[in-house]
Amino acid sequence: MPATPLDDLLHPPTVPYDRGFLDTGDGNRVYYEQLGNPDGKPALYVHGGPGAGTPDRPTRAWDPARYRVVRYDQRNCGRSTPHASDPAADLALNTTRHLVDDMERLREHLGIERWLLDGASWGSTLILAYAQQHPERVSEIVLQAVTTTRRAETDWLYHRVSAFKPEAWDRFRAAVPEHVWDGDVYALLAAYARRMEHPDRAVRAAAADAWLAWEDAVISDEPNGVPGMYSAREADDRIAFVRICAHFFSHGAWLAEDQLLRGAHRLAGIPGVLVHGRYDMGSPVQTAWELAKAWPDARLHVFDDSGHVGGEAMRRTVFEALEEFKHH
Repeated sequence: MPATPLDDLLHPPTVPYDRGFLDTGDGNRVYYEQLGNPDGKPALYVHGGPGAGTPDRPTRAWDPARYRVVRYDQRNCGRSTPHASDPAADLALNTTRHLVDDMERLREHLGIERWLLDGASWGSTLILAYAQQHPERVSEIVLQAVTTTRRAETDWLYHRVSAFKPEAWDRFRAAVPEHVWDGDVYALLAAYARRMEHPDRAVRAAAADAWLAWEDAVISDEPNGVPGMYSAREADDRIAFVRICAHFFSHGAWLAEDQLLRGAHRLAGIPGVLVHGRYDMGSPVQTAWELAKAWPDARLHVFDDSGHVGGEAMRRTVFEALEEFKHH
């Protein structure tokens, strides 16, 4: 008997019942919203990027009767202020440590004791950083397109994967002509970061276009690849996304090499579900495999019909994990 289509299993669209801003005390205001049941099981959705922002649309993955879902925009993106498209926004106040502290401050602000964490791509890196610092505040974790932002992963995404996309990577590199390529991917990303601080918006916009064209190229031939997935953003969001990405990745996200894999023992006792596409061109499955070996309470699901953007089987597995954990 064929499986029930995922759309027939998903919950009715859920929209926010509460919206607000968290004052971080240093001039930043972090947008957040709550959906579902105010008395339900707390859960936090952590978006990717960094700098992608939370989608401004209803969700159907969460049971609105059982979950109290919190969504938020990380510093300087989405509806949070100041916005990174404004060159006056000080990104020195936006590091992984700041983002982890914001998550904990938001938990306290909302009066939540423990919460489930769900996220993909960069969101998985940030979730792991938070959970390893505050394991007592985490009930379960669901990660998709698993990353830890270690040097090998950054070098792959912005250099080594060029073996499959040499023409696109040459265009990516040529967009910062002042940079002389010497094999150091962090120097290339730093050149982009400097361009994204340029006072001329046209210079920032051109660099953002080149960066997003590369991101699009990486996933374009994946199973379920979506043309223009990264580029399909409003102009200010394009600039903010790339400015934040270049800022984080040129600094190695301020994480020691292999920090999140070496710290996986701190997740002991936290149930986890890791969902990854075998043909993820942006985040090779090796990282998810290594994390699963280091975290005995995690279950890894790898899908041969998916890449970084996922597919129905990946989405179904995430949905099933959320359905399972709502009873915990």
